[in-house]
This record gives sequence, structure tokens and C-alpha cells, in this order.
Amino acid sequence: MSSRRDPAPAPSADPMRSGGTPLLPGAGWGAIYRGARGRCPRCGEAKLFRAFLKPVDQCPACGQDWTHQQADDFPAYISIFLTGHIMAPVIIALVQETRLSLPALGAVIVAVMLGLMILFLQPAKGGIIGLQWWFGMHGFAKERRAPECPGGED
Repeated sequence: MSSRRDPAPAPSADPMRSGGTPLLPGAGWGAIYRGARGRCPRCGEAKLFRAFLKPVDQCPACGQDWTHQQADDFPAYISIFLTGHIMAPVIIALVQETRLSLPALGAVIVAVMLGLMILFLQPAKGGIIGLQWWFGMHGFAKERRAPECPGGED
């Protein structure tokens, strides 16, 4: 007898309902979170990107058309904003607490800032795509999860 049990999957763990329709996120934050993770904001199942910043044309799991997205420069602004807010106290601490030369400080600061900006860029773009889909912007159909009836009460 094996001590390992195969747990029954929770109903919310399956992103596709029994009818083949995707389990839509319950709120806009869910769509943004799915997109920031690089998953389809609609179903959460398939990859959103086929390359670093190039979204797939259509989700292979739910069939959502992603050619409508127009994230443009907004993900870069978010990436720069986050990087600046993280790096400001780091730069202050480096300047006040270390004895690095100016060229060494510049090299460390520029390298870390470039790394952070690149790190934040894809999640920011995925989140923006999720936000656009949630609000039905740029040709996306505005979809919402059907309200659930609790315990058979009307």
C-alpha cells in the first residue's frame, strides 16, 4: 500500500469549465496577474508570449485573439517607474556607505538598473495586455465570469 495519495483536483484548479469555456478571472486584478505571469489573461492556461515581448496571435487553449493588444510604450514606463523606486534608496546607500570610486559606482548602478528594467518589462507588458482585455479596450470583447449561486439559494 502506498502512502502517496492522488488528491482530487479542486474545481477552481481547472481553468477550463466542463463545457469547454475558460474560467474567466473574477476581477481585473486576476487578469492583470495572469498576464504578468506570462499566461493568457482569459484562461490562465497557455503562454501569452511566443518571444520576449511578442505575444502569441491566438491562445492555443481558449482561442482568444491577442492581435488587438496595443501596449505600446506603457510597459517601458512601468518598468522605469519600478526600477527608479527600487534603485533610489539603493543608490543613496551605495553613495553614503561605500568607498567605491565614481566609475565603479556608475558601473554597478547602471548594470543593476538595466537588469531590473529588462526583468520588469515582460511582466509589465503582460499585465497591460490583461488590463486591456479586462476593460474591453482596442477591440477586445468585454467578458465577465457568470455570478455563482451559493448553495442553491435564489
